[in-house]
Amino acid sequence: MNKLPVLKPGDTIGILGGGQLGRMLALAAAEFGLNCHIYAPEEDSCAFQVVRDKTCAEYDDEAALERFAAAVNVVTYEFENIPAATAGFLQFHKPVLPNPNTLAIVQDRLPEKEFVTGLGIGTAPFAKVDSLAELKAAIVRLDAPAVLKTRRLGYDGKGQAKIAKPEDAETAWQAIREKSAILEKFVPFEQEISVVAARGRDGEVVAYDAIENVHWQHILHRSTVPAQIPETLTAEAVAIAARIADALGYIGTLAVEMFVVQADGKRRLLVNEIAPRVHNSGHWTIDGATASQFEQHIRAVAGWPLARPRRLGRVEMINLIGREVNDWPKYLAEPGACVHIYGKGDARPGRKMGHVTRVLPETGF
Repeated sequence: MNKLPVLKPGDTIGILGGGQLGRMLALAAAEFGLNCHIYAPEEDSCAFQVVRDKTCAEYDDEAALERFAAAVNVVTYEFENIPAATAGFLQFHKPVLPNPNTLAIVQDRLPEKEFVTGLGIGTAPFAKVDSLAELKAAIVRLDAPAVLKTRRLGYDGKGQAKIAKPEDAETAWQAIREKSAILEKFVPFEQEISVVAARGRDGEVVAYDAIENVHWQHILHRSTVPAQIPETLTAEAVAIAARIADALGYIGTLAVEMFVVQADGKRRLLVNEIAPRVHNSGHWTIDGATASQFEQHIRAVAGWPLARPRRLGRVEMINLIGREVNDWPKYLAEPGACVHIYGKGDARPGRKMGHVTRVLPETGF
């Protein structure tokens, strides 16, 4: 295990992954005089546009990984589907934060759910599914409606199939290409919320206000802060995120997605997913808080004290998905709107191309 260095301006953070999250992390690091070196296999990675150093190579290219490690002081990652073998290989050369052990938990939905329930935190009822026969048995046990999800590499609704009735089992199993999966009982939730929090090397956890999220076709469309939930529920959501971060021994920014449900006449929270990285629902913090989620992550991996951000008003963040990015002139002309374009080339349907943030008075939208 490599000793964790405390970085200073002029040092270099290596970032695995070249998407918009890596881009925004690099921009935040630049504010502190820190350099970033992006490692990604895609030649058109939008994060390459904003950094001094880049490596375009596959994640299993050990020679390229060694050169990358030699050029940086510490390594982090912008998304959780980095191959665990890549993170493990790099850890022999430089510190990797958050700890790659976290990836082993969150890259597979089954260990993730078991980890959360092992902490005594609620989730939707779930069952392991490795065959059509197991799926049919799980539907009987959990009852439909339910959602079948591949255990690995699923995001923005990918690798999922809805099961409205038991007869849908075979179609759903074929839809996910007969991959190892979990079946989750459908939860009739009132709201979807998330908590973005950062944990420093000293174990301190600093969280932002709970965020209320609206999805469209499984992709985050709009986030508003603060979430319209009671203060007691907000405090519980923040406490859940802190417990998860502590249990993981986490260093950096993470997000915990949750459902607000009614049970026995009371509102309660069920954890849906852990994102061990900066998160789309936290993009509002760039313009709507005194320190962004990206700054917090950079501070944490650099070994610096975390900021204590203040929210600057009621905030709304809207994703620009696909051709919606072509509306950028409209948003630029809107007083108070903050426009962020990610520099991606092809505005494919479902592709996150940018976002717009509005910071509004506390009195309402």
